[in-house]
Amino acid sequence: MQSKLGLDFKRVDYARELASGIASNVQEFVESFTTVAVERTLCRMAGIDGTDSNEVPLPNVMTDFLKERGVINQGVLFYIANAMVNTGLSPQEIAEKVASGQLDITTLPIASKESISEALKPVTEQCIQRITDRRERRKKYLETLSEGSKPYLYVIVATGNIYEDVIQAEAAARQGADIIAVIRTTGQSLLDYVPYGATTEGFGGTFATQENFKIMRSALDKVGEEVGRYIRLCNYCSGLCMPEIAVMGAFEGLDVMLNDALYGILFRDINMQRTLVDQYFSRIINGFAGVIINTGEDNYLTTADAFEEAHTVLASDFINEQLALLAGIPEEQMGLGHAFEMDPDLENGFLYELSQAQMTREIFPKSPLKYMPPTKFMTGNIFKGHIQDTLFNIVGIWTGQGIQLLGMPTEAIHTPFMSDRYLAIENARYIFGNMKNLGDEVEFKEGGVIRERARFVLENAIQTLEKINNVGLFSALEQGLFGDVKRSKTGGKGLEGVAAKGNNYINPFIKQMKGDK
Repeated sequence: MQSKLGLDFKRVDYARELASGIASNVQEFVESFTTVAVERTLCRMAGIDGTDSNEVPLPNVMTDFLKERGVINQGVLFYIANAMVNTGLSPQEIAEKVASGQLDITTLPIASKESISEALKPVTEQCIQRITDRRERRKKYLETLSEGSKPYLYVIVATGNIYEDVIQAEAAARQGADIIAVIRTTGQSLLDYVPYGATTEGFGGTFATQENFKIMRSALDKVGEEVGRYIRLCNYCSGLCMPEIAVMGAFEGLDVMLNDALYGILFRDINMQRTLVDQYFSRIINGFAGVIINTGEDNYLTTADAFEEAHTVLASDFINEQLALLAGIPEEQMGLGHAFEMDPDLENGFLYELSQAQMTREIFPKSPLKYMPPTKFMTGNIFKGHIQDTLFNIVGIWTGQGIQLLGMPTEAIHTPFMSDRYLAIENARYIFGNMKNLGDEVEFKEGGVIRERARFVLENAIQTLEKINNVGLFSALEQGLFGDVKRSKTGGKGLEGVAAKGNNYINPFIKQMKGDK
């Protein structure tokens, strides 16, 4: 595409080469390790669900059983399939017997590789078909109902009670929302298990559970049929259960998932080794399920200055893109993140925001970019806040963003009321309609503030990528190159859940979902 900013796409290609090298080095590490979250995910993919007598999820029971015996590195699928050969039981029946103490799957005779592989085939096929059916269901809805035009209007519900969330989500859909994000309860990303069943208590959001996904998906399908528009559902597969939540979402028909490679490391102090292994499998699942992933670069600008550190956002977008490609996610499913977060008192701040949004759009032309609203400088002055959100919406439609997370007038005060959400949607619909083709009509002058800012940010992003390429992503995170946050390779939460893969380790889902031969 021809650049309105006059970007040198040879420099963009060079940035991608650097990011590809960084991602490849990470991938070498990732492919040698598994985690307890990956193994719990494989339990779920094998059809294991429910809880034991103490209400502990059975995927946790199975994974903990192997970890306590020091054999988690061989993988749950090896032991499940071997037990299937020896006992003739299903994975669910095996898990129930392990939970009740009636079966020790680590002491059974080891069957041949051929027998184990054959036992797994119907299990993997059933899982693949289940996700494929969900993907096809979405496709049919999109063909019959259609959907809103881009930028999608993306709003949040966050009551803590899934049934209250449904009421608010239905209202938002009727008001014009295209994507409903059910915000997770505070701290769930630090739980090393996924709660079971429907939940009605949460702080700042609602627990991400498979039953909650099912409840909300059903509600949005009904309201979508009512309004004649498919409503997308978003949740969060970040934290210590990234791949687990990804497969739950794939089973229940979610459309969008927050699935960043670095967010948990930087902002939840989750160990980087754990996160980078987990993000790979979670993205394979999301890619196969047709789910749009959202990355979290906008968060850098809540801890670092948006003007000074804009290049780190772009550098991270490049890295997230390459890691996603390695997991088989097409560009059309990469909701790469950026944000409108400059100090409103900064002279020409709007021009800088416009420049960076246009730059991101040109560099990632196929991505449904996720554009985040002002939050850092929201003060509680709802009138000024509404103006800030209006400027954000102008940039969004001007530069052709893909997913517009709408800002709320009371962003800095409390969880927004339904009336605040109505005002946010009304604001966006007015701007998006009234300025629909503005971007087609306007050019940026050579040597002007907007073009020069884009070139400056790109060059600084390249310098950052060069530095990361030299030292590796792990060392870069230790040095605090993103968001002014430093993390240790052996620190943070969850490292004890990482294990080098053993000789018997098997995971046929990776090849099947990526389409590798």
